[in-house]
Amino acid sequence: MNDIFYVSPLIRMTLLLLYVALTAPLPFLSNFTHAAIPASWLSVGLVIGFVFLYGALSDRVLLNEQGISLEYPRWFPTFFRKGWSLAWQDITALKPRITGQGGIVYYFVSKDADQAYLLPMRVVGFTRLVKQVEERTGIDTRDVRSLAQPWMYLILLVFTLLLLLMDSWTIYTALTLKH
Repeated sequence: MNDIFYVSPLIRMTLLLLYVALTAPLPFLSNFTHAAIPASWLSVGLVIGFVFLYGALSDRVLLNEQGISLEYPRWFPTFFRKGWSLAWQDITALKPRITGQGGIVYYFVSKDADQAYLLPMRVVGFTRLVKQVEERTGIDTRDVRSLAQPWMYLILLVFTLLLLLMDSWTIYTALTLKH
């Protein structure tokens, strides 16, 4: 058994587009308003931010005979996000925790009690992932559900696309009124 679970393309695309929608007008508005920060610096910073967001959304979950691990691409700096690995025999429980928004996330608890590892929930095939965790650890996962449902990201995607339309108008206005 060697399985790889990647972040859902819907989630990745939605969050990347949201970043673009929230930041794309800034360099144009910087020029238009004669802001203290040059548009070129702002553009470079926004591109760097996009690359780091892309890296953070490029994690993958690996399951094999030995255990489960979360890995990021080699090019992604480990000081931003660090992967982890757990042997199946070291997993003692899957504990729920309530988020600030009222949702529930789950953490793997290992024999080393002062360490807990977040169960990745944004992956394609989450139900299959949880089933394999149950088979390997014997932990009851009947109540484990994904935090974010696809319809939530579809709604966010629709509003992001609407925001991109407004961004297009804003950028057009900033470029045409300047001349």
